[in-house]
Amino acid sequence: MLVLITYDVSVTSPGGSRRLRNIAKTCLDYGVRVQNSVFECEVDPAQFVNLKNSLVETFDPNEDSLRFYFLGKKGHQKIEHIGTKFVQDPLRTPLIL
Repeated sequence: MLVLITYDVSVTSPGGSRRLRNIAKTCLDYGVRVQNSVFECEVDPAQFVNLKNSLVETFDPNEDSLRFYFLGKKGHQKIEHIGTKFVQDPLRTPLIL
């Protein structure tokens, strides 16, 4: 299933910069960055549980926020991109045209 993950981390709070880096690294383990704090992650249910648990352990619920959007198995068909910074998805975009 395709899950869109967004986050907002307070870098002015103690440890905020470290939390921001760790959340981004965790998301990169499961997906691709499509904007600064937005990741598209193609995961199965078990992987999602691991991903979510890792993120919840990392963030500070009093300072930060996490959002998960479940786009389903055909989620990539529901995405429309306009503008710069198009992200190549190595699992979906052919490397040789």
